[in-house]
This record gives sequence, C-alpha cells and structure tokens, in this order.
Amino acid sequence: MIDDERSKRDASTSAVPGGRWSRLARLGALAGGVAGSMLAEGMRQFVRGKRPRIGDLLLTPANARRVADQLAQLRGAAMKFGQLLSMDAGDLLPPELADILARLRADAKAMPMSQLASVLDKHWGHGWDRHFRQFSFTPVAAASIGQVHLAQTKDGRRLAIKVQYPGVRQSIDSDVDNVATLLRISGLLPSSLDVGPLLLEAKRQLHAEADYLGEGAWLRRYTELLADAPEFMLPEVHADLTTESVLAMSCMGGVPVESLRHAPQAERDRVAGLLFRLFFREMFEFQLIQTDPNFANYRYDRATGKLILLDFGATRRYRAAIVDAYRRLMASAVLGDRQGMSVAASAIGYFRADIGERQRQLVLDVFLLACEPLRHAGAYDFGNSDLPARIRDAGLALSTERDSWHTPPADALFLHRKAGGLYLLAAKLNARVDIRALFQPYASRQALA
Repeated sequence: MIDDERSKRDASTSAVPGGRWSRLARLGALAGGVAGSMLAEGMRQFVRGKRPRIGDLLLTPANARRVADQLAQLRGAAMKFGQLLSMDAGDLLPPELADILARLRADAKAMPMSQLASVLDKHWGHGWDRHFRQFSFTPVAAASIGQVHLAQTKDGRRLAIKVQYPGVRQSIDSDVDNVATLLRISGLLPSSLDVGPLLLEAKRQLHAEADYLGEGAWLRRYTELLADAPEFMLPEVHADLTTESVLAMSCMGGVPVESLRHAPQAERDRVAGLLFRLFFREMFEFQLIQTDPNFANYRYDRATGKLILLDFGATRRYRAAIVDAYRRLMASAVLGDRQGMSVAASAIGYFRADIGERQRQLVLDVFLLACEPLRHAGAYDFGNSDLPARIRDAGLALSTERDSWHTPPADALFLHRKAGGLYLLAAKLNARVDIRALFQPYASRQALA
C-alpha cells in the first residue's frame, strides 16, 4: 500500500532543472527530438509515395505535445512563456500549437520531496521543521513558478506556504529567449508574428512574479484598498517565514469559485457581479490590476458568502492616461461612437501610424464585440452568449491583415487577459450581470477626479 502511494506520488512529481546549462540541455534535446520526429514522419510519407511539406512535418500532434511536455517539466519562465503565448497570441498560432500550449495553463508537476526540503533548508535554515507542528509535503497546488503547501506552526497558526521552484529567478531571461528561439526555428511559431514585445513583457512580468516579497507587499496593499469591502477576504502575510522565494500566508478555506455553477442563480449572479465590480475598482479607482485570470485565484466561503482573493504576483500599475483612455473607449462603445473609440484606442497604442482605414475599422469591430456586455441594457446572460466564438471569428479576420497588424501595448494585453478570464468565469457560472450599471459610476471624467 505504501509502495503504491509512493509510486503515485513519484509519477506526479519531477525535479526542476535548476542550472542554466541543464535547462539549456533540456531545450536542446527537445529540438533534437522535434527534428528526429520530422525525419521519421518524412520517411514514412515518402514510403507511401507522398511528398510531405516541411510545415506538415513540424506541426504534428506528437511534436506539439513534445514541446508542451518539456515546457511543463522545466516550469518557470519556459512554462510561463508558453502560457503567455497560448493566451496572448491566440488565433495567430497554429491550432496544433495553441491547443497543446493551452494545457500549460493548468499542467504543472510538483517538486519531489527531496528537492522541496533542499529549498526550505536554503531559505529557512537547517532544522526549520522545529517551528512546525505539522507540514504537508504533498502540495495542494502546483503552477509555473512554485507550489503551495499547508502547515501549522507550533504557536497554532494555520498557513499556506508558497515555495518557488529552484533556479526560476536566475533562468528567466535565458529561458524566455531560448524557448522563443526554439519555437521559431522549429516552425511551431509563425514567422510573421512579432513576439518581441511579448518577450520583453514575459521577462518583466516573470521577474515581478518571482519576487515573493513584492507579492507580499501587493497583498498588503490590496488588503488596505479593500478595507471598505467586507464581501472580500484576503490572506494575511506572515513576515517571519516569508523570503524572496517563500511566501507564508494565513490559510484560507472556501471552495473553488467555479464549483458554484450548481448554486442558485442569484448566488452565481452575485459572485460574478462582485468580480466585475472589483475589476472596475481596480482599473478606475486603484489604477492597479491583478492581471492573472486563473480561476484558482478565487475561492468562495459558503458560510459567509465572501469571495476569497489569492495570488497577487501579477499585479500591474496602470498610468492615469491609460486608465482615462480606457474609460473613453468604454464610454464611446456604450454610445456606439466609433470615432470616439478610435481616438481612445489610438491613445492606448492599438494602431500603427500607417494603419489603413479598413484595418482600423476591423479593430473597432473587435472592440465593439468585446464591449457587448457593457453595451447591453440590463443583465447580460453570459451562459447563453456565443460572444467568445464571435470574438474569435473577428480576431481571425483581423489576423489575416498581416501587413498592418502589430502587438498591442503590454498594458493592453494583460488587461485583456484579466477581462477575458472574467468573461470565461461568468460563462462557466451561467451568470447574469448588469455590466453597464457597474461601469456607469466611472463613465465620465468627473467620476475619476
């Protein structure tokens, strides 16, 4: 029985390569595997009398799966960049790669116990276990940057402890560059896609997320900002056990927010409404946005009806000028004022100087679609809407205009990720929310003064 449990645990864990050269070697082996697969598939097709195209050999399910699996093994920046590509590049990626990379948003293996103990020895010192009555070595969550463990200290504190994978911080820049190069030379990334801005932003964002002292500071800041909002609960940072790579927080209970899909309609509507109201407060009042759209960042306390907010590593500041431009963009969308939308979108940085009028109008079409819940009078029914499919189709039409397309500013990309995540969660909950009413207090410049 014990051996069976140990085998299951070993199957669900893998050591994180910590050194620069070991990580580079993994990527080199991956490139070799992709090339070998191409040769083998090419020979099979030649034997059958076919003349395969290089693109068809590169974009096989086996190669795409090979890339995704290796990124998941490396974790850190390699995995996170794959996640960013899957969400930000969207319809510009080949379907084979987009589908596989989408797995990375939820697929991460935990560190084995020996590696975890080594990390804690480094940051807490040998004999750290004397401070704990209980420490669970089996993580309750594992992601691209670190994993979370539950513990109880000898003085009775129940904690959730996030432990960063070794080598993540030191390998961020090289990982992002190496993965981008690998995807480019393997043909899995279209040559027409300008990933330069994504590379710079992935590095900046990852350095911020890998600083757990910084995340602790953001968590304290949000606790202050939401002091007037008792409908939200946030964990408390425990500074005595927190380092740059270990974040100790009070353990929050609750259930996964997506589990509410079977709750009464009014409860689902209320929860989704709270999250959209928080989003507007973040943008227009705080000028801070927690940009990670992962559903796991929200839990729900059934006893109190409160929403639990977790994980503030991806928090971004937004300049007042950008916030006002988004206010004008949204207010113009509500009125159907395409000229006003165009001026606001230009201020945000959506259009190149040489963009043609046809391409400009296509972009505005996408904006109008994305603002449909905002333009709708009354509660918008996310569960019965085909909005994601229509946005996807409009994005596909826009992506064919390669000569005038360019990557939007990083602030826009991350804001869209957050808003898109809220749309998806509202749809999963089959929620109905009056988005226009939530935005109305911020619709005028005076409201922001």
